[in-house]
Amino acid sequence: MATQQADYATLATESMPVVKLYLAIGLIVFAGLMSVGVVMRAAQGASLISLGPDLFYQLMTLHGAGMVGTTGLAALAVNWYFLSRYVRLNPRIFLATLILSLLAVAMIVGAIVIGRFAAAWTFLYPLPANSLGQWSTGAALFFVGGLLVLGVAFLLVYLDMGLAIVRRYGSIARALGLPMLFGREPVDPAHPPTVVVSAVVLIVNVLGIAVGAVVLVMTMLHLVYPALAPDALLMKNLIFFFGHVFVNATIYSGVIAVYEILPLYARRPWGVSRLFLAAWLAVTLMVLAVYPHHLLMDFALPAWMAVMGQVMSYASGIPVLAVTVFGGLLLIYRSGIRWDAASSLLVLGLFGWAAGIVPAVIDGMIRVNLVMHNTLWVPGHFHFYLVLGVLPMVLGFASYLCSNGEQGRTGRLGVSVFAVGGILLSLSFLVSGALSVPRRFAVHDEAWQWLADLGALSGGLVLIGTLMIALPILVRLPRAQLTGAGT
Repeated sequence: MATQQADYATLATESMPVVKLYLAIGLIVFAGLMSVGVVMRAAQGASLISLGPDLFYQLMTLHGAGMVGTTGLAALAVNWYFLSRYVRLNPRIFLATLILSLLAVAMIVGAIVIGRFAAAWTFLYPLPANSLGQWSTGAALFFVGGLLVLGVAFLLVYLDMGLAIVRRYGSIARALGLPMLFGREPVDPAHPPTVVVSAVVLIVNVLGIAVGAVVLVMTMLHLVYPALAPDALLMKNLIFFFGHVFVNATIYSGVIAVYEILPLYARRPWGVSRLFLAAWLAVTLMVLAVYPHHLLMDFALPAWMAVMGQVMSYASGIPVLAVTVFGGLLLIYRSGIRWDAASSLLVLGLFGWAAGIVPAVIDGMIRVNLVMHNTLWVPGHFHFYLVLGVLPMVLGFASYLCSNGEQGRTGRLGVSVFAVGGILLSLSFLVSGALSVPRRFAVHDEAWQWLADLGALSGGLVLIGTLMIALPILVRLPRAQLTGAGT
């Protein structure tokens, strides 16, 4: 077993050029898309920046689709790197996924920049086909086709990951730890949390992407044959199932960095227990059932689905708080942990994931949702998850692997700037939502503009902090050995 583990580690190390490529592209694109977000918030404020509505909605589409896709790919790199230390993955497939993803990006960016597509990353039916002359059918087809290619790219690497897990552990159920959870086998504390979480990601995201492929193909057919008009409520259900599952699976992939790296800092193992396995099984089921909380204002939705979405919203945060966040706090309590850029970012990611649940649960309450769902409250909780949750996990992963966390004063200061900016940015959205400022408005009334200016300023802090963290990583990346996490 030790020899086999060493072979996996050697193969993972040999595959690091592909991981470097994922990280480099991800960090550069993150900075660019953050700049787009700052410009949009500044245009909504009282500043001198002015964007026409057409350009604003194009940038909104670019920012949303780009951030979701880039975050997904960066978190996939985290997942792939650590899983490759336990099972035999194929680096060529990992590279092929990146190449297909870049093709998808070219299609999506072309549709937006050249074709002026501006229906947001959610491409809600029938908006792609009803542009009122703002974009062509060809632009809509390129955008939707790009998302479809991106889904195929993810499914390709997931197929390799699933086969590798089955070859090593016998089945996805055994990787998930179900025999240990239900008492058929003794609990093995050495069973890797990475394998458990990877099994969860495979189950939920393969389903999510498959559903996304169905709705994307249906959208494309409607674009080509307008008479073929699917049911609007069905389309919305499929879109939000896909989007919700994909974003949450991205967070789960990112949290693997916490499970793998924090124990090295704390010099304590993150052991698997029945509680751990039960929590992740609950996460698997809940993330597939909670998505109707996005559709609570669609009154044609069956009542039982709205109730399920609300109840699942209340319950979905419990496994996270009970296992990962509480477990992380116990891990570092009185451990003498060394605080540097990497460890600080990983703990910040835990905070963002846990605290980001609160506004999501609030919005999942039907009476609150009635008032606030179509306000900036929703981007608030979304940015809380991504800016303060999964992005610090990815940055912490890159920081540790490329420099063992030691980035000097610039990196450590960058973490503080990033954290302050991320909290202020999320609060600017949440306060706006609480004051009923609508989302997806290119122009804001004068009474709302101070919050938009605060959002632009805090977004700028996030960008500055990201650059302070990322630039030292990018400088070291070509020479990095990327062996720290396994030694």
